[in-house]
Amino acid sequence: MSTEKPKTDAEWRAELSPEQYRILREQGTERAFTGQYWNHHETGEYHCAACGAPLFSSAAKYDSGSGWPSFYEPLNDDAVAERSDSSHGMVRTEALCRRCGSHLGHVFPDGPAPTGLRYCINSASLAFKKKQD
Repeated sequence: MSTEKPKTDAEWRAELSPEQYRILREQGTERAFTGQYWNHHETGEYHCAACGAPLFSSAAKYDSGSGWPSFYEPLNDDAVAERSDSSHGMVRTEALCRRCGSHLGHVFPDGPAPTGLRYCINSASLAFKKKQD
């Protein structure tokens, strides 16, 4: 994770909406098919909603049928960190913003080629930046 000075809980609460705080800082999730980016098809980049770090390219986004934005790879090797998550009675791999440590979603081994991975990400964890023509 980043070596930047960590923000306090109060600073995060002041900067994020209640829904973003619940997801990004308390490892929450949004309901399937409700987030603003699950069916989003514009060309550009998805950034961390908490710190603005670039995370995913629209070129790696695909329709997984899960109801959450899904990507087969991060923008680069330094964008997303992973850690084991044994909450909710199962073991999964949590995806986090490498810069600020915010919860993004989870990674599953059932994605398409070329990686075989599915980064299942909460829309509330993302901010989209449209590619300028």
